[in-house]
Amino acid sequence: MLTDITAYIDNHDITIEELMTHIKAPDFPTGGTIYGYDGVKEAFLTGRGRVMMRGKAEIEEVNGRECIIVTEIPYQVNKADMIKKTADLVNDKKLEGIANIRDESDRKGMRIVYVLKREAIPNIVLNKLYKYTALQSSFSVNNIALVGGRPMMLNLKDMILHFVEHRHEVVTRRTQFELKKAEERAHILEGLIIASDNIDAVIALIRSSSNADEARARLVEEFELTEIQSKAIVEMRLRQLTGLEQDKLAF
Repeated sequence: MLTDITAYIDNHDITIEELMTHIKAPDFPTGGTIYGYDGVKEAFLTGRGRVMMRGKAEIEEVNGRECIIVTEIPYQVNKADMIKKTADLVNDKKLEGIANIRDESDRKGMRIVYVLKREAIPNIVLNKLYKYTALQSSFSVNNIALVGGRPMMLNLKDMILHFVEHRHEVVTRRTQFELKKAEERAHILEGLIIASDNIDAVIALIRSSSNADEARARLVEEFELTEIQSKAIVEMRLRQLTGLEQDKLAF
């Protein structure tokens, strides 16, 4: 997706077909294989499509028996449910050729073993698994998102366009917020530098004031400080005020 975004930023006139050279298809987290490309293409072009997926399966010989080994399953398919429903089909004799089903999955990954009967033809059994079980499933793409507070169907280019606009707004707002905080800090530091340059007079003024409000007002009048700057100076502890180091107040 990142390459698609970069391509769009470099060329806002890029077509969906050109974007599809950067991102071929959805990358489902549970793996599997996309079976047929028409659904993917339709989803990219219109925002709506039906993607057919198949689990990753290989035919191997295990302990002298032909087995179908499944290491990836279609997205949103529950492994336990799939195994149970497959076992039910076998028990009801609606799915023939399977002698046993074992779930050998562990921390290293998924491994579902379909042990075949000796007379079974592996490819035929595998095709039946695809046909009758969730080992082959479809995923409906429906790219509806809120744009300006209104739901819209978005194709691939639309999604990238609005994502880029959103990120631009987020970065702009964050930068403006950080700039405002930096300017506020700089304004206070300017007042502290003035206080540092006139430290004895500032301390004498604060000590001779009857309360904090009077001290702030006198600082504003005598040193041409703002209310914010004078408040920061008055609220500092005496040891902090006398220990001000001008090089540390640079900004």
